[in-house]
Amino acid sequence: MTLERAGRTVRITDVAALAGVSIGTASKALNGTGQLRESTRARVKDAAEKLGFVGDARARALSSGRTYTVGMITTDSFGRFSIPVLLGAEDALSAGQMAVLLCDTRDDHVREAHYLRSLAARGVDGIIVTGRSADARPPIDVSIPVVYAFTPSTDPGDVSVTLDDAAGSAAVAAHVLSTGRRRVAIVTGPERHRSAVRRVSGAAEVLGAHLVAEPLYGEWSERWGRQAVDVLARGVGLASAEDGSGVGPGGLGAGSAGVGVDAIVCGSDQIARGVCDRLRELGLSVPGDVAVTGFDDWDVMALASRPPLTTVDLRLEELGRVAGRALLDLVDGGAAASASVTPSLVVRESTVGA
Repeated sequence: MTLERAGRTVRITDVAALAGVSIGTASKALNGTGQLRESTRARVKDAAEKLGFVGDARARALSSGRTYTVGMITTDSFGRFSIPVLLGAEDALSAGQMAVLLCDTRDDHVREAHYLRSLAARGVDGIIVTGRSADARPPIDVSIPVVYAFTPSTDPGDVSVTLDDAAGSAAVAAHVLSTGRRRVAIVTGPERHRSAVRRVSGAAEVLGAHLVAEPLYGEWSERWGRQAVDVLARGVGLASAEDGSGVGPGGLGAGSAGVGVDAIVCGSDQIARGVCDRLRELGLSVPGDVAVTGFDDWDVMALASRPPLTTVDLRLEELGRVAGRALLDLVDGGAAASASVTPSLVVRESTVGA
């Protein structure tokens, strides 16, 4: 039983006594200061853990000139992207005993300016800037270390940790070809979005001559996915593997075996879910007739789709960890460089069947 649980506050004197060191040595070991043997630091930390000792953050801040807090500025009110980034950043920052203050700007420049003033007044040691978009944003003007995560800075001199969308889409396109599909279409979001363009470029490079139509840009929505299927049906047709028929310019059954699109690579899970729904309405099976892939691995879309989607995991927590470690390096007076995180392929029934 710790002293805390026994009803008495654990003090640093208790830690020092259990570790067999002076109070000054115990303080240095717990604060990461002084010239101590690693074995001594480990012994003190072990004693503190056994006793349930919680250090005085105010005293630690005064002795180091730091507050051991970090601000996180985001435009992602829903939390789809910022929460995984936050979890990863906390994993890295906790190693430096730092806490994170999350501030949602709601895409309001006035609100963002208010939060920046507030964080500066609190004396945070650094700031992570993130959001719901992979499009670059203007840098913030502060005099403390800043790292941009997922949403990069327009200033190439800033430290930005981004997602390699092209590598993710290249992986999913290679997977589609490995299943024997040879007539592939791409359906994605708005062409003005960096992620949409990069996802198209990565997939198109791998598909080459197997890309049978110009990529279709639209919305990040299920509605657009359904509409895109009709666009493809009117244009290049959709093949049916079961009886050699398909959906083509003349309607259901007008296509011919081996001629229509047999795979659709989508720029998001929302689009892919809409694609699957519309194919099913047209009497085509996924993946029997047409294989479908998504992007994002958003479980409420990817797992709820019929069938569940082969997709791309953005690895946002890892991206947050990389950003957190970079910020720690900057706070400690070191250097940090921009980095890119490669997403990973997740194979499910929409390409390989049950």
